[in-house]
Amino acid sequence: MSVPARAYLSIGEVLGKLRSEFPDVTISKIRFLESEGLIEPQRTPSGYRKFTTADLERLRYVLLAQRDQYLPLKVIKDNLEAMDRGLQPSQTAGSAPTPRLTTVDNGLTPNSFIEQSELKLSRDELLSSSGISEEQLVELEGYGLIQIKGRYYDADSLIVAKVVAEISAFGIEGRHLRAFKTAADREVGLVEQIITPLLRQKNPDSKARAQEVSREIASLSVKLHAALVRSGLNRAR
Repeated sequence: MSVPARAYLSIGEVLGKLRSEFPDVTISKIRFLESEGLIEPQRTPSGYRKFTTADLERLRYVLLAQRDQYLPLKVIKDNLEAMDRGLQPSQTAGSAPTPRLTTVDNGLTPNSFIEQSELKLSRDELLSSSGISEEQLVELEGYGLIQIKGRYYDADSLIVAKVVAEISAFGIEGRHLRAFKTAADREVGLVEQIITPLLRQKNPDSKARAQEVSREIASLSVKLHAALVRSGLNRAR
């Protein structure tokens, strides 16, 4: 979606919004921070900088970190890179950033199935955040339960790894979880059959409708799966 023209701010307007909080900030300072790679405003065809609200908040974070925490630019840049990958920057020097996603949502709703592509974890970060071993991760990848996307693992990978870490305490191994993957693939296939006609429509709202329908069905399928497992266990008693 394109951003309306006046959603952008000029460098002078950005300076005006920051001056009351940071009296010493200058246009030269903003340009310097850009040259150091801490902000990346877009440019008009004629070369003028155009800042978004996100750019403004990023600048405010940099200036606050310099003024209140006396952080060097390298540390600030590392913190920004961590936040760009969905991580919470470390509050202690020398310790690693942690994922903002810290718990598994047990109360699943349709919104639980909104794509969580903002979280990007390295292999070491996934292992340390989830508590699984390297051997477990290799096994899960072999069975297709976890997949790396490019250089990073996403939020869904972290959730799977966290669940495996907990369920392994009961002696359940990755090979035992293949049935879950098979069942999930079948459910995905069913959802795709339902939303494909919507995706083929030329109506501009059809894609949004398809996403909403897929989230709703996914939520209901998880509830149905849980109810069937619970019912089966009750019968076995």
